[in-house]
Amino acid sequence: MKTILVVEDEQTISRVLAVYLQHAGYKVVQAYDGEEALRLFNDHTPNLVLLDVMLPGKDGWGILEEIRKISACPVIMLTALGDIDYRLKGLNQGADDYITKPFVGEEVIARVHAVLRRSANVLDTENSKQFGCLKINLDSRVVTINGEEVILTPKDLSLLIFLTERPNRTFTRDDLIESVLGMDYEGSDRAVDLAIKRIRHALGEWPVTQGEIRTHRGLGYQFCVYEK
Repeated sequence: MKTILVVEDEQTISRVLAVYLQHAGYKVVQAYDGEEALRLFNDHTPNLVLLDVMLPGKDGWGILEEIRKISACPVIMLTALGDIDYRLKGLNQGADDYITKPFVGEEVIARVHAVLRRSANVLDTENSKQFGCLKINLDSRVVTINGEEVILTPKDLSLLIFLTERPNRTFTRDDLIESVLGMDYEGSDRAVDLAIKRIRHALGEWPVTQGEIRTHRGLGYQFCVYEK
């Protein structure tokens, strides 16, 4: 089930949006001010954000800017400001669509569907995997966190890709040696432990709320992805 973060300080409007979205099959997380919005965004890693411009504290423009620093998550701006300059500002800052109040609930759902379809197509075209702000381009073999490239050795990168292609599954050291390092590998199985240690260090900026490489003592390693 896809998660939509609704950022709207008017509780009546927020409740109406939540009802429409839930009826359409989405999980809804609601925030009523800018600070809460950013905290919930990091905690829940939503698939899309419905973002009001006029908010107490940090406004929608500021929230959009912060989201774009760490994620390509689709954002639809929601506001009573109907002037063309405001619409252009939102789109130029990285918004994916723009809806003005008063709105029709069915139109909001249609736009949400459309933006999510476009987003899915982009990810498919890029042949990439994204886990919150961690992105792995499988064609270029480039790993980024918050848009900044993460440098890994070829073997460490192959190990990370192997694990991310099989999330939430546990692999023994022998599994990883056979699948990644090769069956003719003659080094110590401690090499796997050291590789995992290097990968964890390289992914240090990846929030633990989004995922982690977990050690299961006596069993092996697992690339955990947290879906909240």
